[in-house]
Amino acid sequence: MGTRRIQTKKIYEEVADSLTQMIKDGELNPGDRLESVEQLAETFDVSRSAVREALSGMRAMGLVSMRQGEGTFVTEFDASNFTLPVTVGMLMKKEDVKELYEVRKILEAGAARSAALYHQEEDLLTLQQAIGEMENAERSGDIGEDADMRFHMAVADATRNQILIHLMRSVSEVMLTVLRETREILIHSEKKTVSLINEHQLIFEAIKARQPNQAEQYMLDHLRNVEKSLEKYIEFRK
Repeated sequence: MGTRRIQTKKIYEEVADSLTQMIKDGELNPGDRLESVEQLAETFDVSRSAVREALSGMRAMGLVSMRQGEGTFVTEFDASNFTLPVTVGMLMKKEDVKELYEVRKILEAGAARSAALYHQEEDLLTLQQAIGEMENAERSGDIGEDADMRFHMAVADATRNQILIHLMRSVSEVMLTVLRETREILIHSEKKTVSLINEHQLIFEAIKARQPNQAEQYMLDHLRNVEKSLEKYIEFRK
């Protein structure tokens, strides 16, 4: 068996690890100001340069922030910064659209389940409004992709889970572009506007009745139906 050299941690890494553990354990809370570099050096019995390196690394990871003239503070967690590292350009290739829908199924089926459990009365009004807008769009001959997107975002909002909501919003522009294209496919080639609205209505009714299993299944069925039509389109375009 070959031998590998055991890497020992550098002093500044040990300081950073100790401070990070203090944050995890609640000894340091979001918004707390850390001791000065001099005080921390004395506390950990290390050099000031080691403390500065430790704080610099923690700042790069978003664990602390430094305010000029005030000191170093433990960062407040902000769910709005929790987003998928994805760009429109990466996903809008035809071969990548299937992967986007896989993400949607994972994300939105769970969102529908959670919405059924945790929604509040005002969430139901927003969902109803989006379905009404889809119906109006159908009567006027519009494809209604904006109302469709609003419905799906309203499902996410109804979960009351800020991380999930911001994950959904982080890819909303991509989803809206794909929704526009897939609704054009579904509506103009298969005349499925009414069935699409019915699928959304089923999801809504399950959420309203607080039936998480049904809400999850109806959302999954809906996205699978859209995905099947999308696959036909991609195959046709090859």
